Amino acid sequence: MATTVRADYLVVGAGASGMAFTDALTDHADVRVAVVDRRFGVGGHWLEDYPFVRLHQASAFYGVASTLLGEGRLQDHGPETGLQERATEPEICAYFARVADRLLESGRAEFFPNCEYLGDGEFVSCISGERFEVGPGCRLVDGRYLAPDIPATTPAPFEVAEDARVLPVNDLARVSDAPGQYVVVGSGKTATDACVWLLSRGVDPGAICWVRPRDPWMFNRAVVQPDPAVFIGMVADVMAAAEAATSLEDLFLRLEDAGIMLRIDTSVMPTMAKAPTLATWELDQLRTIEHVVRLGHVRRAEAGRLVLDRAELTTARDAVVVHCAASGLKYPPLVPIWGPEAITLQAIRTGFPCFGAALAGYVEATREDDAEKNRLCPPTPFADTMTDWARMNVLGARAAASFNSEPDIKNWANGVALNPARIPPRYDRPAALDDALGRLRAHSAAGIARLEQLGGVPAAA
Repeated sequence: MATTVRADYLVVGAGASGMAFTDALTDHADVRVAVVDRRFGVGGHWLEDYPFVRLHQASAFYGVASTLLGEGRLQDHGPETGLQERATEPEICAYFARVADRLLESGRAEFFPNCEYLGDGEFVSCISGERFEVGPGCRLVDGRYLAPDIPATTPAPFEVAEDARVLPVNDLARVSDAPGQYVVVGSGKTATDACVWLLSRGVDPGAICWVRPRDPWMFNRAVVQPDPAVFIGMVADVMAAAEAATSLEDLFLRLEDAGIMLRIDTSVMPTMAKAPTLATWELDQLRTIEHVVRLGHVRRAEAGRLVLDRAELTTARDAVVVHCAASGLKYPPLVPIWGPEAITLQAIRTGFPCFGAALAGYVEATREDDAEKNRLCPPTPFADTMTDWARMNVLGARAAASFNSEPDIKNWANGVALNPARIPPRYDRPAALDDALGRLRAHSAAGIARLEQLGGVPAAA
């Protein structure tokens, strides 16, 4: 027999999105929320991520609306002096634990870790076997729709021979016998983190082979900062570049010239545009690795040999193959956030999922009609290709125009550090911000129109 849990909402997934939604909802509505997660605590994939991971973006853009992650300070030493702090894995996990404690103390949230959701409002403890159910009328919130895969919990996407030494990136920090070669497999942020970490530990660049099936475009971290003049200035520059672009390739080259986009090898046109942020010092480090393999995806790893799509590669017999190839971003179909079966959390403002989840929580707390909620908060996809990136920015701009049309939502969003485009209340506007806003007004209409063409998005009615 199942124990009945008294709740108005059942949030499945205690990762960043589930926590951001729950935090905003309970801060603005008198409701009770039950949060279920199969992991042992809150924080989602951060509980199992590699030990040297940091947020790729500023800490202020991540977490929940009520509680700033970190201290909102500028780094005062090291290669990122002058940029906003970026939290480490332990800092992120501790932060979410504190947020959970605050929600529990409020009496409006109850957490059920180590539990598997079974469907139909039922879940079971993986530890005790106890079954639970929520009562009729409890609304389901799906915080797992965009949940990332990570190497620690996802097998390498290639065959591994018995004599091959293949490690997920999590185990890289535990290598105790230096091999003759490290082979890093993956094209995205995890692979760049692994390469930079190996170099920071004194590994010779010549001892690193980087299997990079696609080259990535990455945002220059210096222009994605929680400073309105900087962030809005970057958006204005994107619109100006889009307005003038003759093709997708031309757009990204213009963004590169403007200091917005970075690529590791300037002789190669990247095809991947997931666009995490990267610092220029990291870029300099990555460029020291000359053994880059662009022969497709790895199909089989053996001691001394990799089989790829288009060739075979000889490696050191004792090489450590570092698996960084899990699907960190997911691309399921966009669905209305408010559906008949569930509230399905997705990004709303381009590229900032925590803000989207918090915004959905605020709108759920302050609006009654689901159709109106969906009008105000249409979902925005993540990008994979350059075409996707153009489309993502069009849909994100439309979503921002929609939710900002409501004065209370705009005021709330301007008070939330998660919102990268916010202009805080009582903000002493510098001349640089007025200049950025002026350039944004001058280029937005034509820039969006060109992005619609480049991204294959029908023009808005």
